[in-house]
Amino acid sequence: MKPATLLPRIACLASALLLAACASPDQPAPKKPAAPTLAQVMSDADAAARAGQYERAMTLLKGGGTSYPADKAPWLQMAQMKFDRGQYGDAIGHALEALERDPDDKVANSIVAVSGLRLSGKALADLSRQNNLNGSLRSEAQDLAKLLRASIGEDVLVPPARRPPAAGKRAAGSGTPAAKGAAQGGAADPFSGLK
Repeated sequence: MKPATLLPRIACLASALLLAACASPDQPAPKKPAAPTLAQVMSDADAAARAGQYERAMTLLKGGGTSYPADKAPWLQMAQMKFDRGQYGDAIGHALEALERDPDDKVANSIVAVSGLRLSGKALADLSRQNNLNGSLRSEAQDLAKLLRASIGEDVLVPPARRPPAAGKRAAGSGTPAAKGAAQGGAADPFSGLK
């Protein structure tokens, strides 16, 4: 082939390629799925928890906390779930996250208080069982007990076990608030009002 005929063919081929590229339809970029609303995240997490899928519920709530960082709802729900499962340290952590977003939230404050009390009670019981509750630790525990009694307005933090009164006799001290609480609730949780 002569160079004079080769050049027009290359130009025709380049033009054809250019026209083919322009003629192909634009393909839209793949759409990202819309982020679920916070209400949807909370609903899905609640449904997962009711179905016994605890880990899935927690994963959904953590994702909700990341997607909606200013909202307390996912943190509060995680705190409640941890509290209900007796994981008080984690419950306190999640409740504190909720309190960062709303310092006046009563549920979050209650979870922190009751979880802290339950952890403290367990630690004190363990120390008492090991006979190591003495000295400054003992006085600190007594001070804490006084503070708790003053806070809840009771003379006794944990009412004694309920005993039936002797036939024809009235229980001694049955007019005190602690005795009334013992008669009504027996071994009920004395901090149930804080839940």
